[in-house]
Amino acid sequence: MQVHNFEKIWLGVALLLIVGFIATIAYGSVGAGISMVDDSGGTISAQAVQSGETGTGFDDPGVVKQSDDHYVVYVVAQQFQFRPGSGDNPIRVPADARITFMVTSPDVVHGFSITETNINTMVIPGQVAEVSARFDEPGTYGLVCHEYCGAGHHTMGGSIEVVAPSNYTAQQQAVDGEVSA
Repeated sequence: MQVHNFEKIWLGVALLLIVGFIATIAYGSVGAGISMVDDSGGTISAQAVQSGETGTGFDDPGVVKQSDDHYVVYVVAQQFQFRPGSGDNPIRVPADARITFMVTSPDVVHGFSITETNINTMVIPGQVAEVSARFDEPGTYGLVCHEYCGAGHHTMGGSIEVVAPSNYTAQQQAVDGEVSA
């Protein structure tokens, strides 16, 4: 049986594409560290989050300073808002600091995606999604829910304001002064 030279070329190209696709999938699943949402952030009672009696940072969600260059942001994704993050309450963090977002939901599955970054995770009731980032440049980043969560899903958005470290300290002192006054 005679195989034409053009058929041999196309057969070779097809095999190279198949091997390339398999290599890409293998690298994406193992080499790049991409993984499914799991309980590495911990688990939490969805009812306790709803009532605000968890004994964790989710009782009063917001930014908590861990060290000079590390902040933890507790966020509750709830139909149809992020607390904090939505409306007139954006999440404010300093630039050039390691930010760890701890996100949970008391009601349904939500998404937590920060525009212009690679932060994108599912928020599952009863689990805490943990993702970290470092924002190099001050600016405003959008916060969106990318999982359909109900009739008001299209309104579920917010923002993250990244400010210069010197401005962040002054803003936090002003906020702390307002709270204690």
